[in-house]
Amino acid sequence: MSFALLFSGQGNQHPAMLPWLADDAVVRDMRARLGVADWRGALADPAWAERNDNAQTLLTGLALAAWKQLAPLVAPPAAIAGYSVGELAAFSAAGVLEAGPTLALAQQRAEAMDACAAQAPGGLLAVTGLSGPRLEQLCVDTGLALAIRNGPESVILGGPSAALGQAERIASLEGAQCTRLRVNVASHTPWMREAADRFARALESVSFHAPQVALFSNAADRIRDAAAARHALAAQIATTVRWDECMDNVMARHIHCVLEIGPGQALARMWNQRYPTVPARACDEFRSAAAVAAWLTRHADR
Repeated sequence: MSFALLFSGQGNQHPAMLPWLADDAVVRDMRARLGVADWRGALADPAWAERNDNAQTLLTGLALAAWKQLAPLVAPPAAIAGYSVGELAAFSAAGVLEAGPTLALAQQRAEAMDACAAQAPGGLLAVTGLSGPRLEQLCVDTGLALAIRNGPESVILGGPSAALGQAERIASLEGAQCTRLRVNVASHTPWMREAADRFARALESVSFHAPQVALFSNAADRIRDAAAARHALAAQIATTVRWDECMDNVMARHIHCVLEIGPGQALARMWNQRYPTVPARACDEFRSAAAVAAWLTRHADR
């Protein structure tokens, strides 16, 4: 069986996500940390759902629980990667971190980023349809930074709110498709440098292990040991997420299918557009863990 796991980032969380997920010990730990009895009910409030501290803790906990409940039903994956905050769950799934410390780190990561955002409010803007040189010039003209690179003409820009508005107006007039993301921090840009440094200090006291499977980072390509894992988790907060390269690295493992763990199907769609011969599905599409496992087994055993 040869498949890859991709762990989603934030922005697509919704009350009906992962309908098959059981309320296990990891979910209960997450609920306790968030102070909510019903996480689906909490997600029904957009103001609560879009708060960075709530979203990062919730998505990390749900991803950890989802993989814990799926893992006994399938063989180990051949490769793992996570998108933005999804790296925390990805590193845990690869054996780098235990679930409890990973949830605590999600809270610390969000706190560090929110502290930066309080000093320099900002956000993220998805832009599709502009060439590489034009995107570079747009960043120069507006003062924004490249936060995430999904493909040659599909990126996410980050920076102050006013600059995001300016970039959206310019890019839209040039025929680009623009979408403001449901986040209130300029993740993966230089505006998060203090957050990256603060998180690096938090990671020093946490026990890390070498990955047990091929693990790829947004900021440092393949992670082979504990030191590299610790560095990568902090660095990606303030540097560009090279998701296109992550996908290429995963594909190089000769996998037969891909499973996205988290809300929505954004990563599965990107994968299917880039590699149409290797199918990808999202856990959010299934009604039971058994159905997820059956799909994985059917395609990964080809």
